[in-house]
Amino acid sequence: MSRPVTILGAGLVGSLLSVILRKKGYDVTIYERRPDMRSATIAAGRSINLAMSTRGWKALEIAGLRSEMEQIAIPMYGRFLHMADGQTATQPYGKNNEAIYSVSRGDLNKKLMTLAEHEGVHIEFEHRCAKVDVAKNHVTFQLPDGTEKAVDADLLFGADGAFSALRSSYTTMERVNSAQTYLEYGYKELAILPGADGKWVMEKNALHIWPRGKYMMIALPNTDGTFTCTLFMPFEGENSFAGLQTKEEVTAFFNLHFADAVPLMPTLLEDFFANPTASLITTHVFPWHFGDKSALIGDAAHAIVPFYGQGMNAGFEDCSVLDALIDEYKDDWATILKEYEHKRKPNGDAVAQLALLNFVEMRDKVADPVFLQRKQVEKELGRRYPQQFISVYEMVSFSHTPYNVAMQCIQNQDALLQRIMSEGDFLQNVEHAEFNEKLDSWMTQYYQSVQQLGGK
Repeated sequence: MSRPVTILGAGLVGSLLSVILRKKGYDVTIYERRPDMRSATIAAGRSINLAMSTRGWKALEIAGLRSEMEQIAIPMYGRFLHMADGQTATQPYGKNNEAIYSVSRGDLNKKLMTLAEHEGVHIEFEHRCAKVDVAKNHVTFQLPDGTEKAVDADLLFGADGAFSALRSSYTTMERVNSAQTYLEYGYKELAILPGADGKWVMEKNALHIWPRGKYMMIALPNTDGTFTCTLFMPFEGENSFAGLQTKEEVTAFFNLHFADAVPLMPTLLEDFFANPTASLITTHVFPWHFGDKSALIGDAAHAIVPFYGQGMNAGFEDCSVLDALIDEYKDDWATILKEYEHKRKPNGDAVAQLALLNFVEMRDKVADPVFLQRKQVEKELGRRYPQQFISVYEMVSFSHTPYNVAMQCIQNQDALLQRIMSEGDFLQNVEHAEFNEKLDSWMTQYYQSVQQLGGK
């Protein structure tokens, strides 16, 4: 008989995991600290829309929810840049019109919880996990009336986010390495509203970025014609949240730095002062599991900053990997959890690094002419050498290449592209046979080096 499973957290990853386990015959109970978001009014301000990509879609397919979510997902085929001088530019994400998809976090979470309950999962809301006796799998919850409730779990998963109670309880044990790092930046959610006709007032099928060096704003489309905007800024110093304390300061700042967006944001001041300024955290912990009793998953294991749009995708890929391991090892949970950690820990570390690197790219580099030239060369290499070259971004967003392989490929691609660009104008050079001979040789060397890393 399959072991009963207890999951902490009914967020995206916890709900998806429950569906996958229930489909395999496990008896699953989820404990969630918040009220049921399907009936309660949840304040806006900390969401950051999701960017669904290949890894996330695979997990939704396993759960049987892909086709339903595709109906409310908006494809974003590239970046739409709003420069400081008022100019605009576009950067496609893929070479074959690939897209990442804007999905409402709330809508997806609600659908996953409803699907979980339909499959027979039991969800207990307003149960805040206070602590876990890891060795005994004894879980203590605090209820809204101040009382405590104790549960003895058989198999326990911590899907309770970056500040996971299970993760915190792991760190009280010996030989557990744990770290959390905050960026000096915070974020605040704002909104661009529809036009008078109820339609989007900017390009719908793009992720909009206002790159400004030390700070930036992004906007993702929603199905109701709005855009969810997120302002990323330092907490302190020049051009920081600390410097925007009054309506006059906010108005002047936006008029100076985001002038084209201001007319589209009639609720700017209301949103700015009503919505919280949230922190950006990266976490690392090892081990991820304890014997055959418990494991961390999603943000509880590897919280990352949102700049690659991979937080949810990475958590969903955790679920896909577990799904395959259960098929392979059946009810041998000691082996399943050990292999899960072995497969996912290096990738959790790698996607955290990738997310931090992409922050610098979005904030600083996307407006750099040399960077734009590099992107053009990447796309052309992908077209000319489709079996040998795929950019790191495409590896991460449009393939199942392990994150740690993609991370290792950065150095190889940097060397290749630097060599190519040092020869001058690439599109002119490829018109000459002598350059193409050199290029063929360089591509062969590059491909061999990448194959040794385990990627394409």
